[in-house]
Amino acid sequence: MAPDASHALAVREKVQHFLNAARTGNLDLLKKIAAQLDDGKGMSKTVVDIKDANKRGALHFAAREGKTEVCKYLLEELKLDVDTKDEEGETPLLHAARQGHTDTCKYLIEHGANPTIPSDIGATALHHSAGTGNIELIKYLLSKGVDINLQSDAGTPLIWAAGHGEQEAVKVLLEQHANPNSETEDGVTPLLSAVAAGSMACVELLVQAGAKVNAIAGGATPLHIAADHGSPDILNCLLNAGADPNVADDYDQTPIQVAAGRGHRAAVEILYPLTSKVQSIPEWTVDGIINYMQSENNKEEELRNQKESNVPKDTTLSRQDLPEVSPEAKKRAAEAKARGNDAFNRKDYYMAVDAYTQRFDEAANAFYEGVTLDPENKELVNAFREAVDAGRKFHGTDKQKS
Repeated sequence: MAPDASHALAVREKVQHFLNAARTGNLDLLKKIAAQLDDGKGMSKTVVDIKDANKRGALHFAAREGKTEVCKYLLEELKLDVDTKDEEGETPLLHAARQGHTDTCKYLIEHGANPTIPSDIGATALHHSAGTGNIELIKYLLSKGVDINLQSDAGTPLIWAAGHGEQEAVKVLLEQHANPNSETEDGVTPLLSAVAAGSMACVELLVQAGAKVNAIAGGATPLHIAADHGSPDILNCLLNAGADPNVADDYDQTPIQVAAGRGHRAAVEILYPLTSKVQSIPEWTVDGIINYMQSENNKEEELRNQKESNVPKDTTLSRQDLPEVSPEAKKRAAEAKARGNDAFNRKDYYMAVDAYTQRFDEAANAFYEGVTLDPENKELVNAFREAVDAGRKFHGTDKQKS
């Protein structure tokens, strides 16, 4: 191996070990490697310049893992910028908040971190603390004057909390006068998000706070989503609060038709006495509605399969239909919206609201670990980004429903 190549490889390995030391909280090793990498410009400048392929430095890695002592050294001794942003526009505070490291968040804010700085998708520390149900951090951030109704591409903190079924977070935010009828650009509200998450507790809190039970996003009301999910308790709660069972979606289907198409008999039985007869359904009985809707859905599925089998397998086809937007974050939002539109086209409201509100997948964290160990590995970096872009399959599938 040529001397220059050998030297470059050695430096790369040291960079990897340095960032890993920040991630694991090995302060002595971090200092040692930083000294080795210093080519005369000083420790502070050297450390500032060490970043992974996503432009994350030692402070991002340390904050994400809650290594407050490393953060302390980087900020107090090396005087690094506490609000430095990575490629996604995320500050160390955002990394710490998303992972639930309350003490690290407090330390960063006490040492100058601005809690209102958003990422490229508009998410702040309050959004992440709401989405993870971190009550202590929510209260701390609000005590610092953070706007409770801050918008992001995926809505307000209340929408994030509701979408993850975080009952206590929803309760605290509502007590602090969060708007129960805030909306994303696509019309998703906290109630729609809570219904999609299958959280009866959050639905009840929002209804009591005055959430609009007939709000519409993508053509669907909360009742459509509850019918799609087949939750009798949520259906009854919405109906008791005044939800209209006769509102049709963009495909001219009422909630009872959605429930029937999914085979949710209990939901159909609840909606049947309250729903006006749909003329296109020949037998207006519980069994008749279910049989008709499932037959119609099967026909549609067969047609879709036929169309897909006739389309050339071009992996770029779906991407060509996406809007050309320069910022990476807007591209991700467009892709998420496209997934939401596709889900609504399939009348899969349960999945569609999730696509619109776009959550981080467990897979993203797994790829992140790989990226931290090999930050120059472009395949890992791209896999990590794709996992993040995909979002979770569903808000609440990875946790106990409230």
